[in-house]
Amino acid sequence: MNSIIKSTFFMLLSASGITDGITATFALQLPSSEMSRRSALSTLVTTSTAVVGASGTNPSVCHASGAIGGPSVVLNSNNKKAFPLASFGLQIYDDDAAYKLTLTALEAGYRNFFASVLAGNQKGFARAVKASGIPRDELYICGTVLSNRVDKESAAYRKTKQGCLENMAAMASGNIDKLDMIMLDYPGPNDESIRGQWRAFEEMKSTDGTVSDLAVSNFSPSQLDAILVNPGATKPTVNQLPFSVAYHPQGILEYNTKRDILVQSWSPLSKVLRRYGSDLDVIGKKYGKSAAQVGLRFIVQSGAAFTTQSKSKTHFEEDLNVFDFVLTDDEMSKLYQLAA
Repeated sequence: MNSIIKSTFFMLLSASGITDGITATFALQLPSSEMSRRSALSTLVTTSTAVVGASGTNPSVCHASGAIGGPSVVLNSNNKKAFPLASFGLQIYDDDAAYKLTLTALEAGYRNFFASVLAGNQKGFARAVKASGIPRDELYICGTVLSNRVDKESAAYRKTKQGCLENMAAMASGNIDKLDMIMLDYPGPNDESIRGQWRAFEEMKSTDGTVSDLAVSNFSPSQLDAILVNPGATKPTVNQLPFSVAYHPQGILEYNTKRDILVQSWSPLSKVLRRYGSDLDVIGKKYGKSAAQVGLRFIVQSGAAFTTQSKSKTHFEEDLNVFDFVLTDDEMSKLYQLAA
């Protein structure tokens, strides 16, 4: 893989966790969402307090609460609220499990949450936020809308608008009256539909005032440009994609970085440990880290963020503790080559 940041540069930036992107171009092809899990962490470490710049942009000043939730980035919107690089994605749980695990994640230190409409657990998540007693302004909360099967601009707009309202109704269970981010789970079937989806999102932000940042998931370059072709359009802040050691097509980071959009991996360890666990374990032993932590560090060091799932506090803590070590140029090259 070309354009990997030199190890000496990473060493200079290791204290602050600043990373950079990898470059190229490709046509998006999504893999399956099969997930694997790992052995427990042997040694827990304290997360970095730095705030880092997305995909190699200039770092922001450190936030006082930076030690909780790990390093953060400031996205491309006017919203200056920090976006933690590590997120808990509630995608496979019912409301009761979402409630319990959200509290566990908060206790472990997570402050970024992705509550997917696909799982139908947003009420459980919202109730946990309320019960935690943690101030709302310390949390970054993202909801999602599923409206990808609706054709035509007006129909896509109406379906997406309905999804926005459903998000707010679910979040009201925890007295959450504004989201930090709303994300399209998938793009519509054509450019016209995508623009209808986006029109509803822009209204939620500018007219309704119930969300700060707008984001997408599983968008290819041309699908992003269906939005950006309008010079007055609100730019997506995040594109959630299945970027990992096991899946990193040439250009997946560059086409987003070119548009000033942060990639967030929604499947950071899918197939990674099953296929390449022994390779990651060899690298991890050098740093006192697990294979899973090396896999997540690969993502962050490439210039992306990640959202993980777990049912174990130990695994929550493991996933959050990947910001205090830096892989060398040679190690990054080897990891990129595993799935080449």
